[in-house]
Amino acid sequence: MKGDKIGVVRAWFKKAENDLITAEHTMKLKHPPCDTVCFHAQQCAEKYLKGFLTFHEIDFPKTHSLEDLVSLCRDKSSSIESELEGIETLSSYGVEVRYPDEIYYDIPKEDALEAIDIAKRVKAVILKYLEGKI
Repeated sequence: MKGDKIGVVRAWFKKAENDLITAEHTMKLKHPPCDTVCFHAQQCAEKYLKGFLTFHEIDFPKTHSLEDLVSLCRDKSSSIESELEGIETLSSYGVEVRYPDEIYYDIPKEDALEAIDIAKRVKAVILKYLEGKI
C-alpha cells in the first residue's frame, strides 16, 4: 500500500509540475493570456497541496479552495499557513477566470507573474516537508 501511495503522490506532483511549466511557458509569449497563466498557477498549487494531503492520508473534498486545503495540512505542519501566506490570491483563479461572465477581467502581467511566484512557493514548501520521503 505504501508504494501505491507514493505513486499517487508523485502523480499529483507530476501534474502540478506540468501546470507550472505551462504557466511559465505561456508567460513567455508576446501577449500572454494571463488568465490562463493564473489558472495553471492555481492548479499547480492545488495539486501540490493535494499530493501533500495524500501522502499524509488526509481526506480532502473536491475543492479549488486553496485556503481549505492549507487548513487541512495544519495537522501535519502547524506553520504551513504562515509559510503560504497570500495563497488566497490564487484561489479565485481556479474557477472564476475559466468562464467569461461578469467577474471576468483582463489580468495584468504583474498579477500573472505573482501567481507563478506563489505557485513556486507552494511547491518549495511542500517539497521541503516531504524531502527524503517520496
